[in-house]
Amino acid sequence: MNSRTKARVRALEVLFEAESRGQDTLEVLHRRRLHTSALITDYSERIVRGVVERDEEIREYVETYSKGWTMDRMPAVDRAILRLGAWELLYNDDIPDAVAVSEATGMARTHSTDDSPRFINGVLGRLQKVKPTLLTD
Repeated sequence: MNSRTKARVRALEVLFEAESRGQDTLEVLHRRRLHTSALITDYSERIVRGVVERDEEIREYVETYSKGWTMDRMPAVDRAILRLGAWELLYNDDIPDAVAVSEATGMARTHSTDDSPRFINGVLGRLQKVKPTLLTD
Protein backbone atom coordinates (compact mmCIF):
# COMPACT_ATOMS: atom_id res chain seq x y z
CA MET A 1 0.00 0.00 0.00
CA ASN A 2 1.53 3.32 -1.02
CA SER A 3 1.75 6.33 1.29
CA ARG A 4 -1.17 8.23 -0.28
CA THR A 5 -3.40 5.16 0.00
CA LYS A 6 -2.45 4.82 3.68
CA ALA A 7 -3.16 8.52 4.18
CA ARG A 8 -6.61 8.07 2.66
CA VAL A 9 -7.35 5.15 4.97
CA ARG A 10 -6.33 7.21 8.02
CA ALA A 11 -8.53 10.09 6.83
CA LEU A 12 -11.40 7.64 6.30
CA GLU A 13 -10.97 6.39 9.87
CA VAL A 14 -11.13 9.95 11.22
CA LEU A 15 -14.21 10.86 9.18
CA PHE A 16 -15.97 7.63 10.13
CA GLU A 17 -15.13 7.92 13.83
CA ALA A 18 -16.25 11.53 14.05
CA GLU A 19 -19.60 10.80 12.44
CA SER A 20 -20.17 7.55 14.35
CA ARG A 21 -19.49 9.19 17.69
CA GLY A 22 -21.13 12.51 16.87
CA GLN A 23 -17.88 14.35 17.55
CA ASP A 24 -16.16 17.26 15.88
CA THR A 25 -14.06 15.92 13.01
CA LEU A 26 -11.08 18.18 13.66
CA GLU A 27 -11.06 17.23 17.34
CA VAL A 28 -11.00 13.55 16.38
CA LEU A 29 -8.12 14.29 14.00
CA HIS A 30 -6.20 16.08 16.74
CA ARG A 31 -6.85 13.34 19.27
CA ARG A 32 -5.74 10.62 16.85
CA ARG A 33 -2.53 12.50 16.11
CA LEU A 34 -1.74 12.62 19.82
CA HIS A 35 -2.97 9.24 20.99
CA THR A 36 -2.58 6.63 18.28
CA SER A 37 0.35 4.78 16.82
CA ALA A 38 -1.16 5.01 13.31
CA LEU A 39 0.60 7.74 11.39
CA ILE A 40 -1.63 10.68 10.53
CA THR A 41 0.29 12.28 7.67
CA ASP A 42 -0.02 15.79 6.34
CA TYR A 43 -2.00 14.39 3.43
CA SER A 44 -4.45 12.67 5.81
CA GLU A 45 -4.94 16.01 7.54
CA ARG A 46 -5.33 17.81 4.21
CA ILE A 47 -8.10 15.39 3.20
CA VAL A 48 -9.93 15.69 6.52
CA ARG A 49 -9.71 19.48 6.58
CA GLY A 50 -10.78 19.65 2.92
CA VAL A 51 -13.82 17.47 3.55
CA VAL A 52 -14.78 19.53 6.60
CA GLU A 53 -14.42 22.81 4.65
CA ARG A 54 -16.51 21.61 1.71
CA ASP A 55 -18.81 19.20 3.51
CA GLU A 56 -22.08 20.93 2.71
CA GLU A 57 -21.30 21.09 -1.02
CA ILE A 58 -19.95 17.54 -1.07
CA ARG A 59 -23.04 16.14 0.62
CA GLU A 60 -25.31 18.00 -1.79
CA TYR A 61 -23.40 16.69 -4.82
CA VAL A 62 -23.34 13.12 -3.51
CA GLU A 63 -27.08 13.12 -2.82
CA THR A 64 -27.85 14.69 -6.19
CA TYR A 65 -25.84 12.11 -8.13
CA SER A 66 -26.52 9.00 -6.04
CA LYS A 67 -29.77 8.22 -7.86
CA GLY A 68 -32.39 8.13 -5.15
CA TRP A 69 -30.13 7.48 -2.17
CA THR A 70 -30.05 10.10 0.55
CA MET A 71 -26.91 10.31 2.66
CA ASP A 72 -28.92 9.02 5.65
CA ARG A 73 -29.80 5.79 3.81
CA MET A 74 -26.19 4.99 2.96
CA PRO A 75 -23.99 2.91 5.25
CA ALA A 76 -21.83 5.22 7.37
CA VAL A 77 -18.59 3.93 5.91
CA ASP A 78 -19.90 4.55 2.38
CA ARG A 79 -20.79 8.12 3.33
CA ALA A 80 -17.26 8.67 4.61
CA ILE A 81 -15.69 7.12 1.51
CA LEU A 82 -17.91 9.19 -0.79
CA ARG A 83 -17.12 12.41 1.07
CA LEU A 84 -13.40 11.68 0.87
CA GLY A 85 -13.54 10.58 -2.77
CA ALA A 86 -15.67 13.54 -3.81
CA TRP A 87 -13.24 15.95 -2.15
CA GLU A 88 -10.27 14.42 -3.97
CA LEU A 89 -12.16 14.35 -7.26
CA LEU A 90 -13.61 17.85 -7.12
CA TYR A 91 -11.19 19.91 -5.04
CA ASN A 92 -7.73 18.32 -5.15
CA ASP A 93 -6.10 19.08 -8.48
CA ASP A 94 -2.99 17.10 -7.48
CA ILE A 95 -4.89 13.82 -7.89
CA PRO A 96 -6.05 12.71 -11.35
CA ASP A 97 -9.81 12.17 -11.47
CA ALA A 98 -9.50 8.50 -12.37
CA VAL A 99 -7.19 7.92 -9.40
CA ALA A 100 -9.63 9.58 -6.99
CA VAL A 101 -12.46 7.35 -8.22
CA SER A 102 -10.30 4.22 -8.23
CA GLU A 103 -8.93 4.81 -4.72
CA ALA A 104 -12.40 5.41 -3.27
CA THR A 105 -13.69 2.27 -4.98
CA GLY A 106 -10.75 0.33 -3.57
CA MET A 107 -11.48 1.57 -0.05
CA ALA A 108 -15.08 0.42 -0.46
CA ARG A 109 -13.83 -2.99 -1.56
CA THR A 110 -11.82 -3.44 1.65
CA HIS A 111 -13.92 -1.53 4.18
CA SER A 112 -17.57 -1.92 3.18
CA THR A 113 -20.15 -4.28 1.72
CA ASP A 114 -19.94 -6.29 -1.50
CA ASP A 115 -22.30 -3.83 -3.23
CA SER A 116 -20.46 -0.70 -2.11
CA PRO A 117 -17.61 -0.58 -4.66
CA ARG A 118 -20.05 -0.53 -7.57
CA PHE A 119 -22.25 2.07 -5.87
CA ILE A 120 -19.34 4.35 -4.98
CA ASN A 121 -17.79 3.98 -8.42
CA GLY A 122 -21.14 4.92 -9.97
CA VAL A 123 -21.69 8.02 -7.84
CA LEU A 124 -18.14 9.29 -8.26
CA GLY A 125 -18.21 8.41 -11.97
CA ARG A 126 -21.29 10.58 -12.41
CA LEU A 127 -19.62 13.39 -10.46
CA GLN A 128 -16.55 13.06 -12.64
CA LYS A 129 -18.66 13.49 -15.79
CA VAL A 130 -20.37 16.64 -14.51
CA LYS A 131 -17.35 18.06 -12.69
CA PRO A 132 -16.73 20.84 -15.26
CA THR A 133 -20.29 22.13 -14.79
CA LEU A 134 -20.14 21.92 -10.99
CA LEU A 135 -16.96 23.94 -10.61
CA THR A 136 -17.63 26.79 -13.01
CA ASP A 137 -17.33 29.59 -10.45
